[in-house]
Amino acid sequence: MNLGEACWIGFDRNYTLPEDEVHVWQTSLDMPASRFAQLRRILSPDECARADRFHFEVDQRRATVGRAYLRLLLGQILDMPVSELQFEYDEFGKPGLIPGQRRALQFNVSHSGELILIAITTGRAVGVDVEQIRTDLDPNGIAARFFSPSEREILASLHRPARYRAFFACWTRKEAYLKAKGVGLSLPLDQFDVSFLPDEEPRLLATRPNPLEARNWSLWALDLSSEDLSSDYAGALAVSGSGQKLKCWKWDLGSVLEREDERGNRPKY
Repeated sequence: MNLGEACWIGFDRNYTLPEDEVHVWQTSLDMPASRFAQLRRILSPDECARADRFHFEVDQRRATVGRAYLRLLLGQILDMPVSELQFEYDEFGKPGLIPGQRRALQFNVSHSGELILIAITTGRAVGVDVEQIRTDLDPNGIAARFFSPSEREILASLHRPARYRAFFACWTRKEAYLKAKGVGLSLPLDQFDVSFLPDEEPRLLATRPNPLEARNWSLWALDLSSEDLSSDYAGALAVSGSGQKLKCWKWDLGSVLEREDERGNRPKY
């Protein structure tokens, strides 16, 4: 069953990303103001401006922390100063490193509630999604607008609270797949089916109009249960191809920043 490792590994000062692995990093928005200020200084001026465009402060924090952690992670893997990393954006706004920066890394960021996830791998499309599980919504009503007929039928057959968990399992797997493809909302959510029952292996079951597309992707459910979190979350990962090894990590920001200082990778902005 494609489940993320129950034990999220702590930061390793000798961290590397092997070619045959996909890594998911987890972190929280909960941090002292001084730590947040450190992360803010890692961003480029245009990244700060992007974060500041969000109306709500919590969204500004998520955008700031997510991009700063991404820079730290990419700098660690590529052995580059974080300030030298350069990004480009496709027509749907998905960021990527400009060509020629040592490795063809692919990555994706997602955040919800107090959690931020970053997925990263080499040479494969990747998408990750996390959602805070809520019970103040109508899962059947939302499914009627966005899910496929078979998914709606399965969801309606479940009783509460299983229906809420199944809804968010389905939603995160769909979002992870869309984010990995990098097509934004141009591909409707009802044009593909995913498995989402508790005992089912996470899989892309059907794709339309090309039924063969489903064979080209791997899905994982991510175990985000933790005594440190005040809420429950659902998480999913989508990666093109098959045979990858999944490792899940937790940030130790102090160790990461110390490592950056040792490597001379202090921000230069």
